[in-house]
Amino acid sequence: MLRLTNIQLPLDHEEADIKLAILDTLSISDDQLIDFTVHKRGYDARKKAKIVLIYTLDVNTRLNDELLERFAKDSQVKVSPDMSYNFVAHAPEVLSQRPVVIGFGPCGLFIGLVLAQMGFKPIILERGKEVRQRTKDTFGFWRKKILNTESNVQFGEGGAGTFSDGKLYSQVKDKKHYSRKVLHEFVDAGAPEEILFVSKPHIGTFKLVTMIEQMRAKIIALGGEVRFEQRVDEFHFEEEQGADGHKRINGLTLASGERIDTNYVALAVGHSARDTFEMLVKNKVSVKAKPFSVGFRIEHEQSVIDDARFGNNAGNEILGAADYKLVHHCNNGRSVYSFCMCPGGTVVAAASEEGRLVTNGMSQYSRHERNANSAIVVGIEPSDFANKDDPSDVLSGIEFQRRLEETAFKLGGENYDAPVQLVGDFLAGRKSGEHGEVSPSYKPGVKYCDLSETLPDYAIAAIREALPAFERKIKGFSMNDATLTAVETRTSSTIQITRDRETLQSINVEGLYPAGEGAGYAGGILSAGIDGIKVAEAMALAMMAKR
Repeated sequence: MLRLTNIQLPLDHEEADIKLAILDTLSISDDQLIDFTVHKRGYDARKKAKIVLIYTLDVNTRLNDELLERFAKDSQVKVSPDMSYNFVAHAPEVLSQRPVVIGFGPCGLFIGLVLAQMGFKPIILERGKEVRQRTKDTFGFWRKKILNTESNVQFGEGGAGTFSDGKLYSQVKDKKHYSRKVLHEFVDAGAPEEILFVSKPHIGTFKLVTMIEQMRAKIIALGGEVRFEQRVDEFHFEEEQGADGHKRINGLTLASGERIDTNYVALAVGHSARDTFEMLVKNKVSVKAKPFSVGFRIEHEQSVIDDARFGNNAGNEILGAADYKLVHHCNNGRSVYSFCMCPGGTVVAAASEEGRLVTNGMSQYSRHERNANSAIVVGIEPSDFANKDDPSDVLSGIEFQRRLEETAFKLGGENYDAPVQLVGDFLAGRKSGEHGEVSPSYKPGVKYCDLSETLPDYAIAAIREALPAFERKIKGFSMNDATLTAVETRTSSTIQITRDRETLQSINVEGLYPAGEGAGYAGGILSAGIDGIKVAEAMALAMMAKR
């Protein structure tokens, strides 16, 4: 089969035009074409008046070998890669022990699923609740301001990505095509088939809920076990320990007091499991501080973004709600960029600790809400939050986040209302009194404030410089009535749990497999799922080698 890339067609082209483009590109006749499928469809909107769709096609002809020879020097025609997934191991009929997966977000979900598909019958522990009850708790927090610290946007089945836009694209290198495995499993669980070929697939919260339930059922049917409201409070290690501090995990204890013995533990806890990070440091598991970002959520009416990006083509069904990706390098050396852009969505309360306020963005599959939102964040380096009294403190980034979240909580009125400011007022350095054309969507509610108090001075200065720069790329971006909501702090984990590149085990704890976003190895649903597959394979191979 051949793969044709960069096939460009007008936005309003007919279905038959794809076939005609194939025949024209390859210079073959209709009877020489057997069939074709669309591998990827994107668009180029740099010229708003002439937006084109760009296809990558998998094509089967009666002349495949001849065409490959003819187009040997043409990068547009190549052999289609084999993207099928092959399991690296199959468990023996009798298992000496079962692997344990801690966390049931997208990474833990795929660790558990792939281990179950290979016959290893994993035990999956999730500190939060199953996804439907978790959804009730989360919506209850948004409506009634009652926070459940174990069941919220951050904790529970599906992970933080459940309450997001459900984006399924990533920039991670994927030579083994693990992303196709992730997408196919999602489609099998009920996701729209279009996620297999659109360039920026997304699902949205409500569809994710049903899909996660279906995937959980598959794991259980394959012999896996999923246990909710099971927080891990302690790890256990073999008594013998090398002079270099290297040791082997041999079990864990739950908050209930129950002990589970195992030599294989995947740690996929997400970026907000701060108590787990503290436990790791206490047990001298190798951890290092890493950069992350903080900032605000910005909102515009979606129509403003659509018009700026698509012009007269705004509203086209194929294009859908417009998104954007922006970055600006500031005079003070900081970088400001857009993050987790949610077209036609809402800003949501994402706190997981009492007395601290956190925001996030969310969209449904339809993306039909009035506003567009994204995080506008500033890069933060470990040197920015280093503990002066203890430079070896790798958890000082958590305390940095907490200080910002506590400040936002107090400014909002100490009831989880969020501090908000109009962009025009923020740029002018004056407090806002009420909203203009853009009504903030954050629930539970908002309080108009001066947001300069919520971030360090260097971050405020950087964002004030970046917003007008973004206006030059998207007309209306720094409009006076756009709103900023504070504070966005959970863009990624503050730490990386260091692991061996080959075995994917902790570099000083044998049998402990740090995974996903919380461990510092992913940054979204798709990359977390990919990392989950890698870790599941590594665990399976290690268990088979120990037989």
